[in-house]
Amino acid sequence: MTENTIAIALVFVGLFLIGGVISLAKQGLKIGAAICGVGAVLAVTAGVLWW
Repeated sequence: MTENTIAIALVFVGLFLIGGVISLAKQGLKIGAAICGVGAVLAVTAGVLWW
């Protein structure tokens, strides 16, 4: 059960970071959006693999 909770949390963090990517891209902060995007991909990937 704990593994699923951690996986769900990681996917949630990844989705939150995707929202950050969209927000930063709209503001024209491309470097910040790229860094946030890398974090989002890592979080979602970790969540899926942990599941």
